[in-house]
Amino acid sequence: MPDPLVSVLMTAYNREKLIGDSIKSIIANTYQNWELIIVDDVSKDNTVEVVKKFEKQDARIKVYSNEKNLGDYPNRNKAAKYAKGKYIKYVDADDIIYPFCLEQMVYFMELYPEAGYGLCTFKQDKFRPYPYLLDPQQAYKKHYFDLPIFARAPLSAIIKKEVFDAVGGFSGKQHVGDFELWHTISMQYPVLLMPHSHGMVWWREHADQQMNDNRADPFVPFKYLLLSNDLLNNPKCPLDNIDKELVLKNNYKAIARNIIKASLKHSIKKGFQMKKASGFSFWNIIRNCF
Repeated sequence: MPDPLVSVLMTAYNREKLIGDSIKSIIANTYQNWELIIVDDVSKDNTVEVVKKFEKQDARIKVYSNEKNLGDYPNRNKAAKYAKGKYIKYVDADDIIYPFCLEQMVYFMELYPEAGYGLCTFKQDKFRPYPYLLDPQQAYKKHYFDLPIFARAPLSAIIKKEVFDAVGGFSGKQHVGDFELWHTISMQYPVLLMPHSHGMVWWREHADQQMNDNRADPFVPFKYLLLSNDLLNNPKCPLDNIDKELVLKNNYKAIARNIIKASLKHSIKKGFQMKKASGFSFWNIIRNCF
């Protein structure tokens, strides 16, 4: 039996109430040359029992259970190790893809074989229709000077498996792993921007999702600024020195202002935590606030 073209990867932890809808959305896709790999991360509810019922009904669905809890990004890497497809497509256990999602994503990626990965974008481009390809420098310029294309969750992406393996997958950094991976891939491979994500994917908002940390703790969005600096200072960063210095200058100002804001709106302790993580002196903070 030939390998599927797309490996849909679903990591799960305590999602018994939601995961059934996610699986059904994949089964309902018009494109059918897929496998669905579900890796449970030691759920304490009935998630495994729910997904095993689907596994019995469809041979394309494979369920694996971890012996110990790995956490979100390490478990994403674990799921990718089981994948046999040319492409990997993450769908979280609380999200849904629309019926034409896989068909459209595969169609666009096959049109542009040089693309390392593809992203759904959330805003119409006024100057040209999608899809279109961005080389590494163009991708970085797009993100930092026009549209933040790297601020996308894995649900919005389709990735060539060989490219994912070549860059080492997710590093494991909490909250910022996908932001980092898109930067890392785009240092070496073109990215394909695909049409509007509405009609392809739907991400559910609920009280148990990790993104709620972004709203409650100012240190979480602050991590993106610090990581951005590290990525821009990477020797492989494709921006020229002028653009790089401009972005870093803007980042330094944002870092300083976020430290002040956290100190005033949350606590002095939180501000000091962020100051320490940034490596800024008090003089750096004051100088970059103006």
